Amino acid sequence: MGKKGKKEKKGRGAEKTAAKMEKKVSKRSRKEEEDLEALIAHFQTLDARKTQVVETPCPPPSPRLNASLSAHPEKDELILFGGEYFNGQKTLLYNELYVYNTRKDTWTKVDIPSPPPRRCAHQAVVVPQGGGQLWIFGGEFASPDGEQFYHYKDLWVLHLANKTWEQVKAPGGPSGRSGHRMVAWKRHLILFGGFHESARDYIYYNDVYAFNLDTFTWSKLCPSGTGPSPRSGCQMSITPQGGIVVYGGYSKQRVKKDVDHGTQHSDMFLLKPEDGREGKWTWARIHPSGVKPSPRSGFSVAVAPNQQTLLFGGVCDEEEEERLEGDFFNDLHFYDATRNRWFAGQLKGPKSEKRKRRRGKKEDLAGACEPESRGASAPQPLEVVSEVVTEDGTVVTIKQMVAAPGPVGQPQEEDEDGDGAEAAGGPEVGPSPRSHAMLAVKHGLLYLYGGMFEAGDRQITLGDLYCLDLHRMEEWKVLVDVDPETQEWLEETDSDEDSEEAESADGSDEDENSGEEEEEEGEWQMDGGWTQASTLPGLSVEREALYLHHLFSKIGCRFADALFRQWRFLKLGPACSARIPRGRPVLVQS
Repeated sequence: MGKKGKKEKKGRGAEKTAAKMEKKVSKRSRKEEEDLEALIAHFQTLDARKTQVVETPCPPPSPRLNASLSAHPEKDELILFGGEYFNGQKTLLYNELYVYNTRKDTWTKVDIPSPPPRRCAHQAVVVPQGGGQLWIFGGEFASPDGEQFYHYKDLWVLHLANKTWEQVKAPGGPSGRSGHRMVAWKRHLILFGGFHESARDYIYYNDVYAFNLDTFTWSKLCPSGTGPSPRSGCQMSITPQGGIVVYGGYSKQRVKKDVDHGTQHSDMFLLKPEDGREGKWTWARIHPSGVKPSPRSGFSVAVAPNQQTLLFGGVCDEEEEERLEGDFFNDLHFYDATRNRWFAGQLKGPKSEKRKRRRGKKEDLAGACEPESRGASAPQPLEVVSEVVTEDGTVVTIKQMVAAPGPVGQPQEEDEDGDGAEAAGGPEVGPSPRSHAMLAVKHGLLYLYGGMFEAGDRQITLGDLYCLDLHRMEEWKVLVDVDPETQEWLEETDSDEDSEEAESADGSDEDENSGEEEEEEGEWQMDGGWTQASTLPGLSVEREALYLHHLFSKIGCRFADALFRQWRFLKLGPACSARIPRGRPVLVQS
């Protein structure tokens, strides 16, 4: 009995200790949230100094990801808001508003009094009411060190006609979150999913809310049927029949202490109103056919002509307990809700001048390219050749066989001389592989801005801009090119390194593996094989990584390919430094 009493006392002691720890963590979490709220309030005080609308012509915005890019409902303009940038030590959040004129190819920074606080990973939806309105909900703010997060649950509207911000305070709305998705459905905003993360824990959502644009009220929908599991970063789009499609997304769950397992979802669901029952909705699992995107997260979505949904890029993460590597994509997929079918988007390539003269205005009347094979013969592969000069002056020729460009849905046309793609100068290459880019469609033109990719432990944030005619599906047009000079990466501070050394000084087993780590972290060059290279002065690793990323995208090589699995360790010679940022590899057709 004495032993039993001791065990019970010991058990109560453990529970008491756990309760104290939980209380301590909760108190720290509240303190961190209060610190972030104070920082947000400070930024809002600075924004309050703006008393009038100021429009300033400007160069393209700085690199960023997780911003929103929206097409103006009436004007030839794209609206860029918010976003984030990480330079290795500091996280920067934005609430700047930029307007891109698609006809004039000009940028304007628009400063409007009382804007929403700085944020990223929010949702923005444009509706035509009142001369155009841009609705924004949620998103997140991060501390400068990127360790603390504050998730917004506020709703804002930008009145585009008179350029004024208004915060709409409507009760009963969603909880604070980011990574959610929101679409305009009739005279409602429909919101799904997202996640919330704190110092203590994280939670993913699969709830659905509707905001009435007439009454300015929120209502929580409770659809019948089995819907998607909790997730963020999914695809959400309206079907021509009035339903809402949800595809993919990302979530994670804790498998043991300090170890999380991420899931990249690839399932698809249809949310639709029930016939004759106002306010009643139902979920249904659907199984599309066709060429589906490979599993990924961080992809970007827009609505193409003919109400097709397009998906671009993303990343497939390979997770281990102590390591996370990602393969980035730059492919394009279309989803046709009418036929419940996926199509891979392929480009025809630019038309030759000779062919344009012969066909005249007939080419201008071409309809939207439907990316579906109709029995056309497969295009012959192209040999893409590029040259890289190593540090010792050796010229290395890299050859890669890639599929010839051409729409999946139409046979590859040739002109009367049969010189087709060759006369056009070979395959044109567009955006490099990336995730978390921003997409918008205006007048049948797809615009893509920014995003990010990873080079080892470095995150490279992009600020380039591309355009693709979705009717012609010929080639990407570069509006703002990649500029390595805009990149900044700061290594760990000396104090951080000292603390790490102190932690590993006594009894650690890091020395046992030091040889392997040095070999993995070395710098390498390619001269027929992989050999260790000396440091190249005058050319930062970030610029090399960005150039190589751009180079490999142009020769059709994905990071998952075995030849370039360790691409981030390749060193460029002095001759290549002159080619940055304007240098280009040579592309030829076999």
